[in-house]
Amino acid sequence: MALPNHGANAHHVYERLGINMPEIVIDYSENVNPLGPPTFVKERWSTYAGLITKYPDPNGEPFLSAAANYHHVPTSNIIVGNGAAELFASLAKRYERKRAVLVHPTFSEYEATLAPYNVYTKEIIAVGALPLNEVLDEIEIAEVIYICRPNNPTGYLIPLEEIVQIAEYAKRYKCEVILDEAFLDFIDEKESFIPYLNDFPNVIVVRSMTKMYAIPGLRLGYAVGSEAFVKDIRSRLSHWNSNAVATTIGAECLKEEAYRMQAIAYATEMREWFTDFLAKWNCVVLPSSTNFICFRLPNPTRSKVFFEYLLTKGCVLRHTENFKGLEGKWFRVGMKEKAQMEHLQKEMIAWFEGNLSS
Repeated sequence: MALPNHGANAHHVYERLGINMPEIVIDYSENVNPLGPPTFVKERWSTYAGLITKYPDPNGEPFLSAAANYHHVPTSNIIVGNGAAELFASLAKRYERKRAVLVHPTFSEYEATLAPYNVYTKEIIAVGALPLNEVLDEIEIAEVIYICRPNNPTGYLIPLEEIVQIAEYAKRYKCEVILDEAFLDFIDEKESFIPYLNDFPNVIVVRSMTKMYAIPGLRLGYAVGSEAFVKDIRSRLSHWNSNAVATTIGAECLKEEAYRMQAIAYATEMREWFTDFLAKWNCVVLPSSTNFICFRLPNPTRSKVFFEYLLTKGCVLRHTENFKGLEGKWFRVGMKEKAQMEHLQKEMIAWFEGNLSS
């Protein structure tokens, strides 16, 4: 039976596999900031109650203006979405019966949202570095290319100069670029493509607020691009598509610079620490630049047994059954609190000691 196509909602994994769900479960398959939302969210929570009885701003204010100010762009170049996933769904219609290039392994929503519109998809497999020449060749005959940077699930960060090269080549051949920067907050805004957008009306950058700020339940994302590009996306979204609580909290989140720096430092520390642990057990770890790690056992044929063993211990890893190029032989682990990462190590050591020699 096929496993769920997304992380989080761990109970679905247990249901699909017919495994009894332990009383205590730690979900390493989701990859939001383990530090939790900024402190102001809890401190001011009661003040948001009044927003429930009012219609939200149809354009996503006050978040729209806050995001524009954060990225130093006009509000006409930004669109607010009910999570980044809604924006991908709206974008997909733009490419109905056209040709798209997808670089796998990658976020499953690209393909899922394109499928209803009979989009022909050309797949390029790149577990690590991008096969740049192959990408450029496909751009010549495509209407759009989707790129996830840093990549989900591998964590690989394509060099910014390569993205600029791709964007220039795509503009020459009238190909659009959908650049997903959902996890870029965990690196540095200097790595964002947004400052280059004035020269590339064929590129739109999609961002998420749920990862860095740990507010996935509020559903908030946005996209930055040319006014014409943004206007086209908005034409397919429903009125009042973003809720008032999300846009109010999101606007304040963008002011939390100290919080953001703390989260980056913590994610880096945990990633490096856990990478060292995996290396000691001869696991293969892909180089990651964000708040999760993708690794493979020294003996990949034991992957299913390993995954299900950890489930019985209440540790839910992100499987890769639906990621092309990984085919279930790899696992993604979102960084958690130190005690939770130590718990995972303890359960993994118990399995390693009894199984790595077999």
